[in-house]
Amino acid sequence: MKRFFVLITLVLTGVFSYAQLDFGVKAGYNSSLGFNSMSMIGDKTYTLEDVKAEMWNNFHAGLFARIFVDKLYLQPELLYSMQKKDYTMQDVLVDGNATNVETYMEINTVTIPVYLGYKLLDVKVASLRVFAGPKFIMNAGSSLEYRNLTRQQIDGSVLVEEFKNAQVDLEAGAGLDVFMFALEAKVNLIQDIRSDNHESPGQSLLSVPTSNFIISLAWKIF
Repeated sequence: MKRFFVLITLVLTGVFSYAQLDFGVKAGYNSSLGFNSMSMIGDKTYTLEDVKAEMWNNFHAGLFARIFVDKLYLQPELLYSMQKKDYTMQDVLVDGNATNVETYMEINTVTIPVYLGYKLLDVKVASLRVFAGPKFIMNAGSSLEYRNLTRQQIDGSVLVEEFKNAQVDLEAGAGLDVFMFALEAKVNLIQDIRSDNHESPGQSLLSVPTSNFIISLAWKIF
């Protein structure tokens, strides 16, 4: 066992002595209009108001590191993300009646993406990259409010007020580095943070899209 750890240490030392390390800060904008919704944009019955109702927008900021070994690289990040949304849930069963529920949601999360990437193009002042990997999401104080219902109506209905404490998503994207700055565009391949109805397991009453399209600007400190 001791020889095994010595071998692993030597391998890692060799890799990191050969690797190039970037570290910096980043911030960006997330939009969560789903792919299914986008396919309906050409439908005359799907209006701009429908798009606005279904789109969730949020912002994120945090730190990133990039470890290059030749053209391959590993990019872990630590980000704080927040989004707020007013919307109406249609025809929810409350007191035996179909009711439109005015809902306010605030989503606060800590996310840890870990991307594996490849540098496609590398010239003196710029480089082009592609990457993909999991994104670990942890709830950081999200809240949900039903504004036109009493406490008794909420307790007596099938409405969900809980959020998942953790979730794993998958992202893929591309990045353009110019001098000390990096512009990245990503797409999220898993679209919902869900809470199941405890009375009917598997039936999701709360469906919150995570970020389908993410644009971020990063500054490499070194």
